[in-house]
Amino acid sequence: MNSEIKLDTKLVGDINGDFYVPSYQRGYRWGEIEVVRLLDDIYSTEGKRNYCLQPVVVRKNGDRYELIDGQQRLTTIYLIYQFMNKESFGFIDEPRFTLSYETREKSEEFLKSIDESRKEENIDFWFLCAAYESIKKWFYKRDRKSTITNVNKYFDEIVKIIWYEVGESEDAIGLFTRLNIGKIPLTNAELVKAMFLSKDLDENVNREKQEEIALQWDNMEKELHINSLWYFLTNRTNSDYQTRIDLVLDLISGKVANNRDKYYTFFEFDKMRHRMTLDSIWRNIQQTFLVLKDWHGNHELYHKIGYLIASGTMKLQEIFDLSKDKTKNEFRDSLNGYIRDSIKINGNYANLSYEKPLEQKKISTLLLLFNVESVRRNGEHSQWFPFDKYKFGKGGKISWSLEHIHSQQSKGLRTQEMWKEWLSLHIPSVKSVSDDSNELIELMNSAIAKERLEGQEFSEIQQKVVDLLSVKGNTEYMHSIANMALLSSADNAALNNSTFDVKRNEIIKMDKDGQYIPFCTRMVFLKYYTPSADNQLHFWGHADRVAYVEAMNTVLENYLEESIVIEKEDE
Repeated sequence: MNSEIKLDTKLVGDINGDFYVPSYQRGYRWGEIEVVRLLDDIYSTEGKRNYCLQPVVVRKNGDRYELIDGQQRLTTIYLIYQFMNKESFGFIDEPRFTLSYETREKSEEFLKSIDESRKEENIDFWFLCAAYESIKKWFYKRDRKSTITNVNKYFDEIVKIIWYEVGESEDAIGLFTRLNIGKIPLTNAELVKAMFLSKDLDENVNREKQEEIALQWDNMEKELHINSLWYFLTNRTNSDYQTRIDLVLDLISGKVANNRDKYYTFFEFDKMRHRMTLDSIWRNIQQTFLVLKDWHGNHELYHKIGYLIASGTMKLQEIFDLSKDKTKNEFRDSLNGYIRDSIKINGNYANLSYEKPLEQKKISTLLLLFNVESVRRNGEHSQWFPFDKYKFGKGGKISWSLEHIHSQQSKGLRTQEMWKEWLSLHIPSVKSVSDDSNELIELMNSAIAKERLEGQEFSEIQQKVVDLLSVKGNTEYMHSIANMALLSSADNAALNNSTFDVKRNEIIKMDKDGQYIPFCTRMVFLKYYTPSADNQLHFWGHADRVAYVEAMNTVLENYLEESIVIEKEDE
């Protein structure tokens, strides 16, 4: 990026000049799909203002423009004008620009005539004729006269291109390779940055100021690559943004999540510069970035905002808009209201069931809030919930699931390998909880050693193991929040269907290996919540469930509509 760039937006009807396609580019190759998509996009602008097509990248070369990127679009626009001119008997003008080819001299002449009798002369003529035919078919499917009038009007009043003119010293082949062969398009961030570094500014932004902006811009991008900041602000991964400063620019432009207009953000900034000075726009970018940094550095706001984004309750754009014209206390109170609403239900929270898909989401959200708030309230600001580790790990984006703290089912165990793995996982626990377990262990080892283990035999042995490793009493709690914790989703059915002691050992092992375990999940399996007098290390019983739920009530007292209550243990 350098100050030799000229950046502007031009109505299609205002495109003029002589363009030539250099020898390093292939010829015109758009098919019916691409041509119709362009026409549909143009015609869908009815009722809209200032619709932008993708950039046209050029380099001035004498009296002509070298067309580095945009050949296919510009050629198609040329063909549309040719069609409208012929169909209107000259009422609509021919294109105001010309296209020539460095190594295809006949193509310029052919473009003006579109003589179908010559389409077989070479591959370029064939594609140009096919595109012209697609244009004709598209118009003929509609009221031809009014459609031609409307498209011409849209070209003159609504549809624009982004004009991106690089300096004469630019490596045109290198830029073409990046944009076409490398398929790395110009981003909104690059285009907005070019506004500040363009050589044709309408105001006094000197070279020194441009260098300062470029340096500060790069520093912002660098800071946004700090994962603790980035994953606090968004649930989106690296691949969603080619440059992370796009997130800041999207906030300022007000781009909503479902907006598919690729260059919406740049176009909003282009409109800004016609009513504001570039210096004012730059200050707005800096101030927005500092607001995000301030949220990240504020212990309370960090956790409240981070939770709302991580849980999918609110988007950053919504939170940013919410913060405008509010004091910090007003903003905090508004956030608290949205947090409260995010876990609001009808009835007793203890009645939420894992077996009901619609209620699983509520349990997951409540447990995430329990984890975030536990970290926020723990250690007097010395601990921060790691949204980056929660959202993204070494293997990519992390998916979290509800896990039974203690399982008595064998759901998902369908193969001999799974059955044998489940038995192997439980042998250490059986040994640890009973001095009189030799017979059961022999049964387990014998089953594991069998070449073919029958399902019925596994089920009988499994039931004996579960009975030994389970606390006696009612099982109505099994699918309630009192028996649920957050764990990363893993394709390990044997572990997922394991009893508490097996899971506890595995969690400790994962923790030792440096794998991220949510704060409250770790506390559950370390029996942190259970009073020592009631603590049975190898089991998850009624006293554990009561203590776990009481901890939730305490930590979430400002957000729960009513306390979570579980029934007394059956006598």
